[in-house]
Amino acid sequence: MAKTDKRRTTTGRKRLTGDIARAVRAALEKKAQDVVVLDLRHTPAFTDFFLLCSGQNARQVHAIADAVEEALKTAKVRPAHIEGYDRAEWVLMDYFTFIVHIFTPQTRAFYSLERLWGDAERIEVSDDPKNDAGGTARP
Repeated sequence: MAKTDKRRTTTGRKRLTGDIARAVRAALEKKAQDVVVLDLRHTPAFTDFFLLCSGQNARQVHAIADAVEEALKTAKVRPAHIEGYDRAEWVLMDYFTFIVHIFTPQTRAFYSLERLWGDAERIEVSDDPKNDAGGTARP
């Protein structure tokens, strides 16, 4: 019996705006890799978006987290909670309407949030931080 793919399918280009766009740009400016935004608004999730990205080592994970926090602080937005900063294998930054997840590649593969939240619309993000954090929705 074949498995059915439950992911939402979308067409066209989707623009990220506001605080989530600021967070994406800040992560990209610190060379975050595999940046993906999951749109959770049509799922039974507790937030609207997940921003997922990877840093190659603990130092880069810290740099990405610091940049995201600073970029949002200038917009007068502060996280409700930050977890994992000391170990820097998986830093979680809770901004209520979106959550930033910054992983090392090994930790990201192990927890596989993209698979866990497979019902969410996946928005691929350009590697260019000057691209206004635009994304392309992918099925």
